[in-house]
Amino acid sequence: MRIDKWLWSVRLFKTRTQASDACKGGKIKIDGSRTKASKEVKIDDVIEVQLHLIKKVVKVLQLPKSRVGAKFVPDLLEDMTPAEEYERNDMIRQLNQEKRDRGEGRPTKKDRRELYKLKRK
Repeated sequence: MRIDKWLWSVRLFKTRTQASDACKGGKIKIDGSRTKASKEVKIDDVIEVQLHLIKKVVKVLQLPKSRVGAKFVPDLLEDMTPAEEYERNDMIRQLNQEKRDRGEGRPTKKDRRELYKLKRK
């Protein structure tokens, strides 16, 4: 099975085109080396996938015939992503999220400048 089709069928990407574009962009590695979308996947391959801010590491357990439901994905792959990656992703998400208490109203010009300084660093 092709790598782009496998990534799509195990729901790491929403469309097969997105999976193929990720391969072209160098965001997919099999056993540490960059790969093309047409590369064949084998059982026990370790695949690194750069998804937005997180670098997922998965091991191929099975090759499905077609796209599977989300309930069956754990049977097809083993998630070997370090917990630090998930923690870092959560931390970045919290920093980028602007939270204002209810009733505070719109931010003032000074507040916006401070938020901009925080986001830039």
